Amino acid sequence: MNVGVFLALEPYTGVERQLQLAKEAGFDCADITDVNEGSSMFGSAGLAATVSLDGNPHDTKRLFEKYGITPSTVCVHGSLMEPSSPAILQTAGIMKGIKYASAIGIRDCVTTENEPHSEWAKNLSYDQKIFTIAEKLYTPCKMADDMGIKVLLEPHGPITDTIQGIQDIMDMLGNPDSLGVNMDTGNSWLGGTDPVEMAKVFKEKIFHVHWKDLGEEYVERRGKQFGCGFSTIALGDGVIDIKGVVEVLADRKEIHTSTLEIGGPPEMLQQSVAYLKSCGL
Repeated sequence: MNVGVFLALEPYTGVERQLQLAKEAGFDCADITDVNEGSSMFGSAGLAATVSLDGNPHDTKRLFEKYGITPSTVCVHGSLMEPSSPAILQTAGIMKGIKYASAIGIRDCVTTENEPHSEWAKNLSYDQKIFTIAEKLYTPCKMADDMGIKVLLEPHGPITDTIQGIQDIMDMLGNPDSLGVNMDTGNSWLGGTDPVEMAKVFKEKIFHVHWKDLGEEYVERRGKQFGCGFSTIALGDGVIDIKGVVEVLADRKEIHTSTLEIGGPPEMLQQSVAYLKSCGL
């Protein structure tokens, strides 16, 4: 599988600058990392690497092509346990992401439930949380099936950070072919799950990977914090069994690309790629 990056390599810069930096660091694929519905003031000013799902997806494709970089996924991380609201990226945003991806030949849209923020969401029972998440994904999964897109659940919340939670969402939706997993080594571990075991259980459902390692300081947060944006260390320098995950997924040919979720200089990114290769990727 190819290894790319998130377009979050430099603060307060737009998509084009992020692509320049990714190319200079030696990468040829990257996620469409941040999206918005409508417009973004910072995005319009070139101060945020965000893409409007209401824009022309071919403009984004041409911009990626300008730097010889392939867009690997559209990230449409939602707040799927919250009450339905047009102010939160949920069903409508995921559907826009699916259509955006389909228009320019991207197979994978990545989403998740995130942590509950409202008192309503916090007070849901486990079964109610599964129902709430699944209900918001039902129509997107139907659309994705028609369009040849994969909706990938990423471990990034109290439900998806667990093997049982992901499986229960899939079961409630009838295990559609359009629903898969975006494996995240850091988030799954931080949420309290063994990433190697998660990779084994969902191997045939994993179509993309987010790589990150975490240091000793995260051990006390394990099982209490659900997801973190980036690691600040190179792969192999932390406590997560990255090698074990590589060994499970290295022969999974349906995983075309993967992404480093690492906030650091180019040297740290290149060190991480070298580590993955040393593990057999």
